[in-house]
Amino acid sequence: MKFGKVMEHMEHEVMVEGSYERSWKIMEYEMEEVEDEVAKAISRIIALALNLEVDFFDRQEMLGKPIANLRLLHYEGRVSDPMKGIYGAGAHSDFGLITLLATDDVFGLQICKDKDAKPQKWEFVAPLKGAFIVNLGDMLERWSNCIFRSTLHRVVGNGQERYSVRLHTLWSLVTIVFLNACPPASRKRTLPSKYQLNTDKLFIPALI
Repeated sequence: MKFGKVMEHMEHEVMVEGSYERSWKIMEYEMEEVEDEVAKAISRIIALALNLEVDFFDRQEMLGKPIANLRLLHYEGRVSDPMKGIYGAGAHSDFGLITLLATDDVFGLQICKDKDAKPQKWEFVAPLKGAFIVNLGDMLERWSNCIFRSTLHRVVGNGQERYSVRLHTLWSLVTIVFLNACPPASRKRTLPSKYQLNTDKLFIPALI
């Protein structure tokens, strides 16, 4: 995966005075390429899991021109206290299709595998150098009628600074997402529709 080379290049270039802007542009361009490549690869796995054609999401109106949002995140070296409601980032799920997350070697990210459980059980996600952590988004949960569940996650600080790169991926804005049903090939007849009909243009602003 090219991601490791991108980060090594960035780490080297920022040490050279006056090269930060050039390095950022290079990294941003290469990260966008990686994001597109990885997102499409993951979408093919999702398609197969839903009993669809492997290239179902490759269509122009799906991921032909995906919307991607890249952010660099810095968490200060503060200690979180969940009992007091103090977090690096509170519990939430992302609104898009998938989120690709690259982190440093500092623990902090936690996920809740069963977000409907009472009480909720949280566990740390171990950072893995050169790899992406993949969070599923609310849009995929709605579109698949909960066959895929969005990832509830939060950040719990341990006193160390933490850095990560986050890439949100959404379908094209022209895509109509039928939120009240799964794709025909994957629909379970015994599974009732959980969401009303909607479109991305209406769905996304409601979550921002």
